Formats: sequence, C-alpha cells, structure tokens
Amino acid sequence: MRFPSKEQVVRQRRLYPAGTRVELVQMDDAQAPPVGTRGTVIGVDDTGSIMVAWDNGSGLNVIYGVDCCKKVPIDD
Repeated sequence: MRFPSKEQVVRQRRLYPAGTRVELVQMDDAQAPPVGTRGTVIGVDDTGSIMVAWDNGSGLNVIYGVDCCKKVPIDD
C-alpha cells in the first residue's frame, strides 16, 4: 500500500470533516459493512483513511486508495 502525501491527507481532512455523513460504495475487507451502509465521519487519520462510525455499529475505516465511500446529505 502506498501512503498519501501530507497534502493529500490535508485534502482528505478538508473533504471529510468530522460529522460528514457518508455511504459505503466499496470496501476490500471480509468484515466490511454491506455496500450502502451509512455512517458519520469521526476524523481522518495520518494515513488519509476516513474513520467512520457506521450506523450498523461497525468501526472499520475507509482505507485511502483502497476503499470508497461517498458523501450524503445529513437530512437524507
């Protein structure tokens, strides 16, 4: 796995601030929540991974450059 640059991590943090609602599009993990699961961003770590409190109780991060999520409106 290739780690992102400092600038890429800063960009991730700007795009996904704490409180942002996201929906899982793809996750490469046997324990992944189902595609379509929604959650709330709790932060972005130093590797650019998005830390999410998934609505189903999972706590798996969206790994930078591997997994994929999309923003959803808070009132959705």
